[in-house]
Amino acid sequence: MKIKQISVFLENKRGRLYEALKALSEEGINIRALSIADTSEFGILRLIVTDPEKAKEILEKNEFTVKLTNVVAIAVKDKPGGLAEALKYLYDANINIEYIYAFVEKSGEKAVVVLRTENLDKTISILQEKGVTLLSWDNVLAL
Repeated sequence: MKIKQISVFLENKRGRLYEALKALSEEGINIRALSIADTSEFGILRLIVTDPEKAKEILEKNEFTVKLTNVVAIAVKDKPGGLAEALKYLYDANINIEYIYAFVEKSGEKAVVVLRTENLDKTISILQEKGVTLLSWDNVLAL
């Protein structure tokens, strides 16, 4: 199950993150998860939001460079080794993880992990085969 993620390219200067988040807020877009990777020149803000297509449109109107990307979200036990167990399946299959970020669901029993790999279809197939809980778009929004 693939879900949509928004990647926003931000100049590494004061106020750009605030401006992006304010634009989404003003249009009623809720952020479910986020990650920021930065360099000295720019950052990449990755977001899981309630309406990715609308968010992309809003951000582009506000002069941000935005890309929609497919990612996979899984639920793992929120305990030591919970994530490592799931990632071992990908390691054993020689699948490279391009990036990963996580958040804990409201109950605190599971961690939700968002990941992008070099081959999402193969990733999904392996994780399903091994019994890892893949989350649908609706599952992620309900957390």
